[in-house]
Amino acid sequence: MKKKGNVIFIGIVICIAIIALIAFNKLASKKNFSDAYAKAEKGTFEITVTAAGELIPAKSIDIKGPALPNSNNRRRGRRRSRIRASNLEIEDLVPEGTIVSKGDYIAQLDRTNYDNTLKDETERLEEMRRELHMKVLDTAMVLTNLRDGLKNQAFTVEEAEIALKMSAYEPPATIRKAEIELDKAKRKLNQQNKLYKLRATQQLKELNNLKTEIEGQERTVNDLETYLAGFTVTAPASGMIIYKRNWNGTKRKVGSSINPFDMVIATLPDLSSMVSKTYISEIYISKVKPGQKVNIKVDAFSGKSFTGTVISVARIGEQLPNSDTKMFEVHCRIDGYDPKLRPSMTTNNEIIIKSIDDAVFIPLECVHTAPDGITFVYTKNKTKQVVLLGESNEKSIIIKKGLEPGTTIYRYTPENPQDFELQGLITPVSTAGT
Repeated sequence: MKKKGNVIFIGIVICIAIIALIAFNKLASKKNFSDAYAKAEKGTFEITVTAAGELIPAKSIDIKGPALPNSNNRRRGRRRSRIRASNLEIEDLVPEGTIVSKGDYIAQLDRTNYDNTLKDETERLEEMRRELHMKVLDTAMVLTNLRDGLKNQAFTVEEAEIALKMSAYEPPATIRKAEIELDKAKRKLNQQNKLYKLRATQQLKELNNLKTEIEGQERTVNDLETYLAGFTVTAPASGMIIYKRNWNGTKRKVGSSINPFDMVIATLPDLSSMVSKTYISEIYISKVKPGQKVNIKVDAFSGKSFTGTVISVARIGEQLPNSDTKMFEVHCRIDGYDPKLRPSMTTNNEIIIKSIDDAVFIPLECVHTAPDGITFVYTKNKTKQVVLLGESNEKSIIIKKGLEPGTTIYRYTPENPQDFELQGLITPVSTAGT
């Protein structure tokens, strides 16, 4: 019984295997059939230029490091600002893709150099203030002594006047001597008075100059403090953080430096309007123009496509890495809004440079060329049909004459091609390029 059961089991297995083999052969034959044949289609034929791209926002807000304060050092008599522009290092930066609100923390820049500068300028300011204080004391002392001298000389003049009056009854020589003493005393008083005014003016000017210097130094310190406050960078608006790219494609991140002429650390893109940035070879760029329609596929969303429009074409080409020809930057705006789209996503762009209605077309691989230049296709009804070709794209080619829409043709050279009968035009025809 056990042996009989094993035989039955083996028989069942063999039957299942045979059924599976038959089913597999049927599927394979269907697949081979679909791979072997194609049909002439009629409809709108699009000639395209295809290129990979990258999503960027149409608009964005730059998040910048601190700008140097507007210096007032051009005003006459004011100290020149000691703040000097230099590269700043990014010490800390929130992760790319972070959603932030206006005023949120974004980045911290290295303060070391400017902290030292602020310390030096603050010490200089304190020294100047001490100098001003001493200058005020010196001025008060000098002018006080000069005023005392003026008072004493005024008394001397008064004494000389009294002596002159008392010499009224003295001999002429004595009177004359008294007159000379009075004149000398008055002239000395006049000289001291002029000296006092001159010295007072001089001291006042020196004080004002020193005060002006201090005001300039105070502005320098205030400017440094304001500048350093900007080293803690906050969001100017709400949005998603996208790192700034350098000219060579690298992103600015922790440890990167920003220079005074390009202080952008990151951007806040407007995700409601996205653009696919792509590069087109100089071979095809003459065919690409603003306003042309674009079919855009985003690699992150398999099977989903978007429509768009070419909005700008660069006038000057670039030599990109791993490219033998000059490449021209082209921007294609995506129609509508999709919240899933994000900057830096890769795209595949088909720019429609020409559209032909009611065209009959077939796959490129279906067309064959004889040694004499005649172009033909193999049809399913065993004919070698001569065709007149039109324009082509990357996948298909237009048939101007020789095929009716719906005709089934071979994709590749069939077995026994000599059995196929030649039909149609016999005169050689030329193939139109892309």
